[in-house]
Amino acid sequence: MSGPAGPKLVGGRLCLDFVNTVSGRRRGRPLRERLLSYGDLVDWARRAGALSGAEAARLRRAAATRARAAVSALARARRLREALYRTLRARLRGLPPARSALRALNAELAEARAHQRLVPRGAGFAWEWPRGQGDLGRVIWPLARSGAELLSSPDLDRVRQCGGEACGWMFVDATRNGSRRWCDMRDCGNVAKVRRFRERARGRGHGGAARGEEG
Repeated sequence: MSGPAGPKLVGGRLCLDFVNTVSGRRRGRPLRERLLSYGDLVDWARRAGALSGAEAARLRRAAATRARAAVSALARARRLREALYRTLRARLRGLPPARSALRALNAELAEARAHQRLVPRGAGFAWEWPRGQGDLGRVIWPLARSGAELLSSPDLDRVRQCGGEACGWMFVDATRNGSRRWCDMRDCGNVAKVRRFRERARGRGHGGAARGEEG
C-alpha cells in the first residue's frame, strides 16, 4: 500500500487519498500513522497535488518559526481525516453519520470557504485561495473541500473499502460493473490470491491424507 515516497495515491479523489495516509486499519482505527509531523503533511499534500511547490515551501518556512501552530494544524488535519473516514465508513455500512464527525467536517469546510475568493480565469471565473499567505491551515482547505464535493456527488455511491486484511483504504470504484475489490491488485489483491491458493493447497493435502487413511 505504500511506496518509497509514501502512501500510494489510489483513492481516485484527493480526500480519499488523504483518508489513506495510514498504514492500514483494524476495526476502523489506524494501525500506523504516516503523518508524523506538519512537514509530512505538507510533503504528502504537495505530492498529491493539493499544494504547489511554492506553496509547500512557504508553509514549511512558516512552520519552522511557528512550531506550536504547526502541531495544532497537524492535529486538525488528522481530525478531519478521521471524520471523513468515519462518515464514509458509516455510509458503506448503511448507518447514519456520527454528528461529531459531521461537525468536524463542517468546521473545516467553513474555514476553507472563508478564505476562498472568486478570481477571473480565462473567459470566466474560478475559486482560489489567496497566494502568499503563511496560514498553516492552508494545507487543510483543499482536503475539506474535496471531502465535501465527494459526499455531495453521485460518486459517493461508488466509494468502496479495500477487502484486504487490516487494510481499510478507500477508493472510488470506476469500473463499469463495480467489481473493484482492492486498493491495489499488486498489493492487497496479490496477498489475498496467495492466501486463497495456500488454503486450497492445505485443503487438498488434508483430503489426500484422509483418503489414504481410509484405504
